Amino acid sequence: MTSPTNRRVVSFHYTLRDPSGRVLDTSAGGEPITYLEGAGQIIDGLDVRLRETVAGAKTRVQVPAAEAYGMHDPNQVRKVKRKQLPVDGELKLGEQFQAGSDRGAPIVTVVAIDGDDVTLDANHPLAGVDLTFEVEVLVARAATTEEMEHGHAHGADGREHCH
Repeated sequence: MTSPTNRRVVSFHYTLRDPSGRVLDTSAGGEPITYLEGAGQIIDGLDVRLRETVAGAKTRVQVPAAEAYGMHDPNQVRKVKRKQLPVDGELKLGEQFQAGSDRGAPIVTVVAIDGDDVTLDANHPLAGVDLTFEVEVLVARAATTEEMEHGHAHGADGREHCH
């Protein structure tokens, strides 16, 4: 584990795949991800597995579901009446929306519609999925004192202040 005094800022490009090899997400053609190690800015399993990487490294990182978005929790799946939902218009399978007006209200996915009954799943869509990241590390540098105090990276070079 990286101690608070020797944390790094890491910048990388990635391609994320599911167990069948299907691409779920990629940073190719966009901006790389830049984060402060141990600050909770990327999934824990990836953060831990990138701790020893160096700039220029290309690696394949496998993160089990429990260390990514967690295991699928059946208690997060609920059937509700359509009229209880904060959504106007027609609902479709796979549709996602925030289940309330509170800032911390979960994002839910419509997984079944049976007449006036709608089944919602508040699990992250990748809960229960083992993930494979193909990673190219662009930058791996010591975090500045200011970055550690603020709890986030100030860009790949340490100068731009990103949130």
